[in-house]
Amino acid sequence: MGFHTFDVDRAENLDDEGRYRYCSREELLSLLRPNPDAVVADFGSGTGFYTDDVAPHVGTCYAVDVQSEMHEFYRQKGAPDTVTFVTADVSSLPFADDELDAAFSTMTYHEFASDDAVAELARVVKPGGRVVTVDWTKAGDGESGPPTDERYGLGDAVTAFEAHGFDVIRATTRRETFVCVARNR
Repeated sequence: MGFHTFDVDRAENLDDEGRYRYCSREELLSLLRPNPDAVVADFGSGTGFYTDDVAPHVGTCYAVDVQSEMHEFYRQKGAPDTVTFVTADVSSLPFADDELDAAFSTMTYHEFASDDAVAELARVVKPGGRVVTVDWTKAGDGESGPPTDERYGLGDAVTAFEAHGFDVIRATTRRETFVCVARNR
C-alpha cells in the first residue's frame, strides 16, 4: 500500500454523505458506465459507501480492501446481494486475467499507487474495460483528505496508467481531487 490506510476506528466517517461533494453517485456511474451483467471491482472499498452506489447496476461488484476489519464493518451495515468481499492488496489480486469488465477507486488511489498495482489492474481488467480513479490531488490545499505530501497528481496517475497499456480517455484536475478514466488496450 501507499503511505497509509484509513483508520478502522474511524470507519463510520466513511459513510458521510458529504463525500458526494467530491464525487457524486451520478458522476461515478456516468464515468464507469456499468451494465447489469458487468463484473466490477471497487478498490479500497472501505465501508462500501461507493460500492453501494454501483452494486445495484452490475452483476457482481467486488468490494476489495486490504483491511478485513472494513469488510466486517460493511457486513454489519448490510451489503447488496451483488457484493462479494475480497481482502487483498491491489498489487496482488486474486482475480483471473481479464476477469473484470471495469474497476474504480474513490479517494484510495494514494493508498495503493505503485507500478505493481497498476500492472495488476492491467492484468485483471479486460481489454476495453475502464478503470475510474477519483482521488485527492497533490495540487489541492489539503482542506480534506490526507496530507498533500501523501497524494499524487493527475499527471502521476496518467503516466502510470499509460505505462501499463491503458489509454487515458478523461483526465481532469479539480480543486481537491482529480479524475482519471483509463481504458485497457
